[in-house]
Amino acid sequence: MTGPESYAAEKTGQRDAVIRAALPHVPFDGWTPKVLAGAAEAAGHPGAVPRLFPGGVADAVAHFMDMADRAMAEDLKAQDLSALKIRAKVALGVRLRLERWTPHRDAVRRALALTPHPAFAGNVLKNWYRVVDIIWRAAGDKSVDFNFYTKRGLLAAVYGATVLFWLDDRSEGCSATWAFLDRRIEDVMQVPKIKAKIAEGLQALPNPLRMMARAADRMRSSR
Repeated sequence: MTGPESYAAEKTGQRDAVIRAALPHVPFDGWTPKVLAGAAEAAGHPGAVPRLFPGGVADAVAHFMDMADRAMAEDLKAQDLSALKIRAKVALGVRLRLERWTPHRDAVRRALALTPHPAFAGNVLKNWYRVVDIIWRAAGDKSVDFNFYTKRGLLAAVYGATVLFWLDDRSEGCSATWAFLDRRIEDVMQVPKIKAKIAEGLQALPNPLRMMARAADRMRSSR
């Protein structure tokens, strides 16, 4: 790579390094300008925070999420998903996402705590969409109709609930979180079946239009 692409890659690498240096300090001091400044110095880029994160803490948190997205995509590519069923692929995607950051759960918690602030809310929502989109695409989803949005909406709900459970899970190897995730995915997998049963039930109900047409026919024949 040369020119702008090389510069962008270099800047991304520097930003990654600063975030990694900040993560051990965030649980104690939060996502703050002071933490970022210290992390930049520790990463060998003193005074570079204004250049690397022009938006300050909001930019740093957004980049932390972007780092997690890139790492998850790489982890998924390293897996052989061909023999797995869809639900297993989806569950694995969520699990890979969270396992990598388990040592930094408190930093994740601190980032989510900033969500109510307008400067952070948009980035969090965008990140959750990217997470579920990456997982569905890795699972082989090629839908372009309404199912595209339905699948991502359902998985976003599962992912959000699982993240909240995972943040406070102290079971060995986060086994309780993975069991919780499996239950939530099972619930989601029931949705198409429930919809199908509802559709079947509606088909069995009398069609008011047909009934009106028949009544009109009978009235005409009786004249």
